[in-house]
Amino acid sequence: MQIIGCVPIVSGAAGGIGNALVKKLAEQGASCIYCADLPSKLAKVSSWPEKAVPLELDVTDSKSISTLVKQCGKVDILINNAAILEFSGFIQMPSLKGARAQFEVNFWGYLAMCRAFAPILKKNGGGAIINVLSEAAWVNAPFVGAYSASKAAAWSMTQGIRAELREQKTHVLAVFPSSTDTEMLADLDGEKENPEEVAEAILCGLQKDKDELSVGRHAKYFEKLTRSDPKAAEAEFAQFLPGTAAIPDIEN
Repeated sequence: MQIIGCVPIVSGAAGGIGNALVKKLAEQGASCIYCADLPSKLAKVSSWPEKAVPLELDVTDSKSISTLVKQCGKVDILINNAAILEFSGFIQMPSLKGARAQFEVNFWGYLAMCRAFAPILKKNGGGAIINVLSEAAWVNAPFVGAYSASKAAAWSMTQGIRAELREQKTHVLAVFPSSTDTEMLADLDGEKENPEEVAEAILCGLQKDKDELSVGRHAKYFEKLTRSDPKAAEAEFAQFLPGTAAIPDIEN
């Protein structure tokens, strides 16, 4: 998959990683970039690259997605990036409202977008889907329990759609970034990745036909740990209980 001449759509385009992806896509020669997000978030972006086309989108609203599809018939790359996060565990959360909201965006929203754009990608030769997940999809991080679970569910879904869309030649990439310096993680202490560097790595991974891609120092370390010693990985994240707002250090 090449970036030059492509027509991508980026959900959550006004956010940290999303906005960085839009800029990198423009720099690398995308012919048109559909930048989809909630109207309130789009309004906060002071400027877009020349080839960017801001469009309103609520990934939890089927009518909003249907309207978007009608505006984006030439898309050949879908980047699912819209996400929400709540710093809360499973048991101490005051209700299930926040957990359900996170699944609505982080899982059902991704799935709805994949289903809506799969026929368009097929018509345009296959193209690609990039699902931006999290290193917290590998093992549950209790201080963001529902967020972590929603990203794990989205990873499982990504594997399923990869199998279903292989025949139509749609490449499906799952991305697992380390904690990144975005507004969503402003209250999280510790070392964070630069959004521009994360965006650069994602597009590089796409062009190298990667199926899975860990981005950032801790994400790469944690992927290796989960594969070599899953219980050790679980024990590491289990230290960070609800009320903890700090990024885990990499063990030497």
